[in-house]
Amino acid sequence: LEQPISSPYIYTDRVLDQFAQYGFKATFFVTGINLGKGAIDTTAQWSNVIKRMVAEGHQVASHTWSHQDLSVITDAQRYDQMVKNEMAIRNIIGKYPTYMRPPYSSCDAECQEVMSDLGYVVSYFDLDTDDYNNLTPEKIQVAKDNFKNGIDTRNSGDPYDGDRLVIGHDIHQLTAENLTAYMLDYLYAQGLTAVTMGECLQDPKENWYRDSTPAPPSTSSTRTSSAVPTPTGPT
Repeated sequence: LEQPISSPYIYTDRVLDQFAQYGFKATFFVTGINLGKGAIDTTAQWSNVIKRMVAEGHQVASHTWSHQDLSVITDAQRYDQMVKNEMAIRNIIGKYPTYMRPPYSSCDAECQEVMSDLGYVVSYFDLDTDDYNNLTPEKIQVAKDNFKNGIDTRNSGDPYDGDRLVIGHDIHQLTAENLTAYMLDYLYAQGLTAVTMGECLQDPKENWYRDSTPAPPSTSSTRTSSAVPTPTGPT
């Protein structure tokens, strides 16, 4: 079972602590500069937590630079949202992702075309805990019930219904500590495992990222732009 999570924030280290206790993995969909937290590649707190994600075997993916709705902005702005985040993630871990999740799960035909041009796997989810609408000690039980029901109704004998793509948001303390603890404990009790989206799709780890090797010097006297790395992820 894969868990996409929006990151990073002040509670993300606690989420990583809990995943480490179980040996489970997640995909962290990283934003670059929203929530007034400062750019991820120039703020040591965020750079360090993203490095930790990779070091501990989690998957880092893109959730855009500043969390804009990709269906209502221009193509130029869409490229800007993705490439700025690519550059920031590359500055932290030396590579940038092939997976992305559109903010608000919104990516129209024009957005899809840009993501295809940039070589991204566009990611969604099929089990919404609805955590962000239940952020009180009393209401968080609703998110727990949503998770449990989604797990309990899966058909493990059906290859198309044996997994769940679960979404939670580690920017909320109740999600990061209370809901995450419940989800991981319930998975463990059921003999289930949380994995990255790449692993869930049986996509080799080398396809989760792209290197940003500079283009070789041009032999022409005409100035040329840097080469764009060839996408390696699945379509």
